Amino acid sequence: MKLKWIFVLIMMVLAASVATTFLIPSDGDPTLIWVTRTGCGLALLLMVVFYVKVMKPLGSITNGFDLLRAQDFSSRLTHVHQQEADRIIDMFNKMMQSLKNERLHLREQNHFLDLLINVSPMGILILDTKDTVVSANPSASTYLEFTGGSKIEGTPLKSLDTQLGRTLRSLAQGETMTVRLNDSMIYRCSRLSFMNQGFAHPFILIEKLTDEVMKAEKKSYEKVIRVIAHEVNNTMAGVRAMLTTAGAVLEENPDENADLLEVISVCENRCDAMSSFITSYANVVKIPEANLMATDLNAEISHWRIMLESLCTGRNIKINFELSDRPVNVRIDPVLMEQVLINIVKNSAESIGNDGCITVTTAPHPPTLTITDNGRGISEETEKMLFSPFFSTKVNGHGIGLIFVSEVLHKHGCKFSLRTSSDNLTRFTIRFPIAN
Repeated sequence: MKLKWIFVLIMMVLAASVATTFLIPSDGDPTLIWVTRTGCGLALLLMVVFYVKVMKPLGSITNGFDLLRAQDFSSRLTHVHQQEADRIIDMFNKMMQSLKNERLHLREQNHFLDLLINVSPMGILILDTKDTVVSANPSASTYLEFTGGSKIEGTPLKSLDTQLGRTLRSLAQGETMTVRLNDSMIYRCSRLSFMNQGFAHPFILIEKLTDEVMKAEKKSYEKVIRVIAHEVNNTMAGVRAMLTTAGAVLEENPDENADLLEVISVCENRCDAMSSFITSYANVVKIPEANLMATDLNAEISHWRIMLESLCTGRNIKINFELSDRPVNVRIDPVLMEQVLINIVKNSAESIGNDGCITVTTAPHPPTLTITDNGRGISEETEKMLFSPFFSTKVNGHGIGLIFVSEVLHKHGCKFSLRTSSDNLTRFTIRFPIAN
């Protein structure tokens, strides 16, 4: 029988007993009065039993539902000294303990994952269904150039206007892409998804491969260059020796052998040029470690000024120096950095050809050096290949200048980029670490 009908029956018995008691006159039948009063007492007793056996356990269980609704898994229900109800309460308390342990485990696990994500060198971007950044770890913010307190959270993916940001926008779901940027940085980017509350949430992984790829590339071309240099230099040395011997014999009759002596001279010069050519490649793998010292970049550029101006002589190219009024404090190896600047200005002059302008600019905060030219510019396709080993857009280029520049700047801990902007000016920007 349902609880509500039991309660109704008891209430009816109690009401009938009370009514009968008041309707019977005090001088009426004693037996009837006793029966009526006994009925009232029995009804009251049933009410007490009903409360103890049914209503109290039911109220305790209702409190348990309230605890579940409030997600209060630390509280427990007390026994009501009713066997069936106490079994339910024991089972409920075990369930609450299990939920508490599960929640604690999830919190500890989430805390561990948060720590792991925050210190991970891999960039992680979590997106919503509209491709807006919901969360990003510090590595991702750094790779996408969100520094100095600026927040990437809440930024639409389509608003990321860096080269890496444009790469991320082009990723399809489930796609992985490896890209080399115009600052020689190499990243592997993957767009994946995870399930949360029945919905697939997209996220992007950004793995920096620059150091590993550069080490592998350098190891490969070091071996190739050493083998080639060894074979070419040995061969040229032998040929040069034979040419010298032949020239000495022919010198006994210079008038009769003038044509042959001229041929031998040309061959000797060609041997020297070949040795010099292969030596330039060998020198790329022998870049010394940077001997860093604190200095003012403006002062160093002033020392290099005459050398840089000489690179533009004969081309009708004007080179301007717009140096900061305040010192630009950096830690550099002046010898290596001079060679870097010579390579960059030389490339700018060759890009212009004739009749143009090169501007060398410095800024103190943060320490920055920018070389701007109005040459023919760089296409987006070329940007991706600029710092690849031995890549060159010049007809007779060796592709070693930018390798040298990249190696030296990495040794200095610099961030740099080479690109042509919408104003048709090409800028090589170097950002130095802040000197302590």
